[in-house]
Amino acid sequence: MEKWTPKHEAPEPLEGPVVATITGGTVLWFVLFLAQLPFYGWFDEHGHTWWVWTCLAGGGLGLIGIWYVRKRDAALKRAARERTP
Repeated sequence: MEKWTPKHEAPEPLEGPVVATITGGTVLWFVLFLAQLPFYGWFDEHGHTWWVWTCLAGGGLGLIGIWYVRKRDAALKRAARERTP
């Protein structure tokens, strides 16, 4: 079996509105958590409470993600300012 090697360079990574994307995803996780709370009894009866707690965990991890991407975005902007006189 022969090893596959790429024939061209990999493209540059795409940069977009990362902070807005992560913030939107985090809000969505928290909305899903809150939307499921009134039905907690049903989830408990059917053994699906992990759905509720997964949404809460997604929201919590999203908060860490927001903190991280805001720091990264600020560092990228600071580095760009330092490069241009």
